[in-house]
Amino acid sequence: MKINKETTLDELLKDPKMVEVLAKYNLPCLSCPFAKMEMENLKIGDVCKTYGVDCKNLIEDLSKACKK
Repeated sequence: MKINKETTLDELLKDPKMVEVLAKYNLPCLSCPFAKMEMENLKIGDVCKTYGVDCKNLIEDLSKACKK
């Protein structure tokens, strides 16, 4: 899987390794009931911007986890 700013949370949440990385960054979307209805539209770049998460580091960590 090629992960970039356009990758949706829905795509990432299908893999437990990705969920583990997202949880490490404390993304509130993972526990938000409203976000669960919009996961297919929530792009990781937008989520990072909204919550002040370092997108570059998150994408690097997700990419590393994807290769494991």
